[in-house]
Formats: sequence, C-alpha cells, structure tokens
Amino acid sequence: MPLTDKHIKKINGSIVTLFLLLFPAITIFSQQEKQFIREGNKKYEDKKYNESELNYKLGLNKNKDSYKATFNLGDAYYKQGKYEEAAEQFQMLTHRASSKDTLSRAYHNLGNSLLQSKKYEESINAYKNALKNNPNDEDTRYNLAYAQKMLKQQQQQNKDDKNKDNKDNKDNKNNKDQEKKDKEKKDKEQQKNDQKEDKGEQNKDQQKQQQQGQISKEDAQRLLDALQNDEKNLQDKMKKEKAKGVKVQIEKDW
Repeated sequence: MPLTDKHIKKINGSIVTLFLLLFPAITIFSQQEKQFIREGNKKYEDKKYNESELNYKLGLNKNKDSYKATFNLGDAYYKQGKYEEAAEQFQMLTHRASSKDTLSRAYHNLGNSLLQSKKYEESINAYKNALKNNPNDEDTRYNLAYAQKMLKQQQQQNKDDKNKDNKDNKDNKNNKDQEKKDKEKKDKEQQKNDQKEDKGEQNKDQQKQQQQGQISKEDAQRLLDALQNDEKNLQDKMKKEKAKGVKVQIEKDW
C-alpha cells in the first residue's frame, strides 16, 4: 500500500522522538570522552605518558572517531618510544583531517615517528605533504632537511657496507687461491724431497754394494801372493812329472 502524508508524518514523528530519547545518552558519552581527554592531557603534561595513553584509549572507547583522542594517543605513544604505534595513529588522521592546518600537523608528527624508526624516505614524503598544507612551517622544513641528510648517510653507509662485503669476499677468494697455490707448492717440494730421499737411498745401496764388492790392498796382495804360490807349485809339479817320463840311457861296461 502506498505511503500517504499521514503515514509520513507518523514516521517523521517517530524519528524525532527516537533522536530526543538518544540525545541525553550521546551528550553523556561526549562529556565522558572530553573528560578522559582532559585527564589524559594532564597526565601528559606531568610526563606520565603511559597513564595519558590509558586515558586517551578510554576516550576512544566513548568515541572511536575522536580526532583529539587519536592525535593525543599518537603523541603519548611517541613519548614512550612506541614509534610504529604512533605512526599508525597519525597515518589514520591524514585521511580524517578537517583542515589544512590539522592535516599539516598530522603529517608533521607522522614524519617525526617515521624518522625515529629510521624510515627516512617515508618521513621525507610525510614532511613534504605537511609543507604542501602549510608551506610556512619552519619546524617541518628543518626536519625535512635533517631527514634528507640522514637518508644520504644511510645510503652511503649501505654502499660502504656493500663494498666492504665485496672486498671481503674478494680477499677470501684470493686467500683461498693463495692457500691452494701454497699447498700445491708444498706438495711439489715434498714430492721432490721424497724423490731425493729415494735417490739417496739408492746411492747408499749402490755404494754399500760397491763397498761390499771391494777388498783391501793387503787382502789383494795376499790373494796375489797365494795365486803366484799356487802357480809356482803347479810348475814345480809339472817339472817333476816331466822328469819321471824321461828315460836315461847309460853306457854299460860290458
């Protein structure tokens, strides 16, 4: 059945009544949110950053879209050295900022958090976005220059480390090659020495055999004398044998 003016008026009246019923609850939540933020700010000023963090979180429990609670929670994280958590809060705010000023401050704090985490390229981009929304922010301009300087140092350090690694690898390779050459040289020298020792042993054996085959001068003389003696005896014997075979004829006196 189509809606009539009477039905529309009745529905509108119900909506107004519902809003009026919810308004006190919304007001109470808003008051509690502000109270938690004020208490968090007080703790923050007293440098009780962990307590201020708790209060800001309680404020967000009352209103998860609270810009102030989110921004101040990021600050509380930053002061405690929780730079990644801080960056996460400020990154969310860059999509929710309502003006160039608030957007610039969100990017500025995002840049600071990234800078502390040594994410220099990302921090540079954040500072540049902050300056786009507030070109007159000298603090952001100074931080941008500092981040650019740190990035150059980081890149140079990475380059030096890479060159050092390459040099170390080259030195290690050269050392291994040299060790291999030294080993080969040592093996050759050892082989040469072994061959010399083997040859020396052979020479010793030959000398020993030669020495064993040689006789002294006295022994040689005695041997010579003995041979001469044997020859003389042999000749004498042969003479006697010859003498026996000769028939001597004599004249008989008949």
